[in-house]
Formats: sequence, structure tokens, C-alpha cells
Amino acid sequence: MLLFSGGPIFESSIPLSVFGIDRQDAGVPRYRLLVCAGEDGPLRTTGGLELTAPYGLEALSRAGTVVVPTWRSISQAPPPEALDAIRRAHEEGARIIGLCTGAFVLAAAGLLDGRPATTHWMYAPTLAKRYPSVHVDPRELFVDDGDVLTSAGTAAGIDLCLHVVRTDHGGEAAAALARRLVVPPRRADWQTGQRHLDRSLPEEIGADPLAEVVAWALEHLHEQFDVEALAARAYMSRRTFDRRFRSLTGSAPLQWLITQRVLQAQRLLETSDYSVDEVAGRCGFRSPVALRGHFRRQLGSSPASYRAAYRARRPQDEPDRTPPVPDLPPPRRGPVSQILAAPGKTDGDAYVAARVPEQPGRAEAADAPGRGRLRASRSLGAALPGPRDRPVG
Repeated sequence: MLLFSGGPIFESSIPLSVFGIDRQDAGVPRYRLLVCAGEDGPLRTTGGLELTAPYGLEALSRAGTVVVPTWRSISQAPPPEALDAIRRAHEEGARIIGLCTGAFVLAAAGLLDGRPATTHWMYAPTLAKRYPSVHVDPRELFVDDGDVLTSAGTAAGIDLCLHVVRTDHGGEAAAALARRLVVPPRRADWQTGQRHLDRSLPEEIGADPLAEVVAWALEHLHEQFDVEALAARAYMSRRTFDRRFRSLTGSAPLQWLITQRVLQAQRLLETSDYSVDEVAGRCGFRSPVALRGHFRRQLGSSPASYRAAYRARRPQDEPDRTPPVPDLPPPRRGPVSQILAAPGKTDGDAYVAARVPEQPGRAEAADAPGRGRLRASRSLGAALPGPRDRPVG
């Protein structure tokens, strides 16, 4: 485990909790964990705590797995000595893991070139822009590319570490460890389509002339326009605009625009009662069929299924959407056998209205998602999958 100064204590503690404690009594295999300093100490966490690592960079030469749990700032370059030590360890056969912003350290070492990777969604555009040869997919909890693995933000590091245990020692060992940590062995919600997108862009875009065009696009997603219209607003040819936009954001403009429309649809499905057809129109899609296709490709679920799953998971956040419990009729009088044999229609309807969520129609049910799976996506940059030249909607 490789630590640097300035990192948050939570991410730094994840490998310690998973690999650094002897839990053989619970059926969890034991790992030998060496905590190494990636630079001169003492190492300070974001909370001001000071840490002293018992080992230095020389210990990486003995490692079968190197974990970089975090990096202090995406705008700073990691120490060259640490990058050299990581590269040597990888060349000698070590498995390299980057949790959250630790992916920036792996990318700086050149270990993510040509590979799929993920990181915290907020920093994914910056990772894709700074390292264009890395295939960044911010939708995944983690990406396993064999000898190099990366995870998304914070708690996703636990998911990746459990995946490593599962890979090394099987599902039973990972399940036993998950029980001890009181976390699910697999986060099924993510695997069945409850993913998250974000409209964040690299911090540098604020000073670029294209920022005005991007802001206009985000404010007019309810209108039907394409990349040609954005290029015209920027007073550029389509080819020049594509090149400038990709160099600035790490994503093709068409793919970015589709993602923003899907994100807007996701929010409307969560916060409104608009039908899927109405949501499609309010997000600039030319038809509900286009919305369903892009929504499924990016979130692994149909719009109706996503809304149903979202409401089922968050009833406490949306009390106004819970159907009111109707007034029940006065209790019946008479023999018990008669009451059980002939329950009134009103009673039955009242129970269904209070307990059963609204079901999607046939068209949406036919679009229900299959079983999710973790993917090592090889999309270009932070761009999400989708044909490059197909018109939006």
C-alpha cells in the first residue's frame, strides 16, 4: 500500500481494513500488507493527522500487489521516484490497483495507456483530457483489466478490494469478509442499472471560449439542436469544433450532448411525474424510441424501469409520491368463515392501492433490463458509448 501526504483518511484506510487485519477466524484469508511512504514523511492527511509509514519505496519490489488508495490533488504531478517504483513493480509482475484519485498516479506512471479505467465521476473528464490514451468510463464502480485495476470514488474502493479477494480466494471468502465489514458482497443496484452520470467538465473549460457554447447547450437541452448548431454558435466548422471540443473535454461533442440529454431525462424521471414520452420531448430527443435507446446504452435500464427502481429505493425521500392510504370501511360483523370467504371489493382495492407501486405499460415492460454485469469498458476518453455520427435523437 503506497501512501502520499495530503490524502483523505477514508480512502487510505480501505486497504488497511480489507488487507491489513487478520480475520482468519472468520474464514477470511490473510494478506501480508506493507504500508509504504511514497515520499518523505511525516505524511499528513486532509484532517491534519500525521502518519509514519514503516516502509519506503524499496518495499514495492517485494509486492505481489501494489495499492494506491488516493492522490492528494489531480492538478499535481506525483513524485517521479514513486512513479519509477510503481513502473518497476509492474514490470516485475505486480498487480497495480488505483482507488479513486489513485488512478491519476497510475496514469502518470503510464500504466493506463490504452487501457479501460475509471475514477471518481467528478474527476473523470480531467483524467480523460490529461491522458487521452486512457479509455475512461466514469459509469463503472471499478474496472478490472487484469494486472491493472481502478475504482470510482470513495466507497467504490471497498467494492474493488472485495473483488480482489473474490478473484484471489473465491466468493465465499469475499462474502465472509463483506459480513465482517457489514457491506454487501456486490452492489446489485449498480449492476442492474442504478448508475449515475454527471455533467461535470474539466476545470480548465471555464477560461475557454467554448465555455459559453457549453453553457448555452446545458440551458437549452429541451430544444432539438445538433452539434452543427453548436459549431455555428462557436463560429467554427464542424471539424474544427469537434477537434477543439475533444481536446478540451476528452469527449466527442455528439457523445457529450447525448449524455447531457440522458442525464436530464434521468433527473426528470426522478423528480417529476411526466410520462416517458413527455420526458423525451423535454430533453430534446426527437422520439421516445431515441430516448429509450440512449438511456439503456448509458444506464443499462429502460426509463420506466429506472423510475420504478428509483422510487422503490427512496420512498422516504419522496413522501408526496406515496399513494395515500384510503379510509378503510368499518370492520365487518358476522361469522369468521363468511368474512374470510367473501372479502369485499373495497377492502381488496384499498390494499392494492396502498402497497403495489404503479407498473410500467407493455411497451416499457418489453424494454426491461437484463441482468447487469461489471464491464471493463473501452470507450474513448470520458465519452460514453454511442455512434459518433448519428444525429442526436
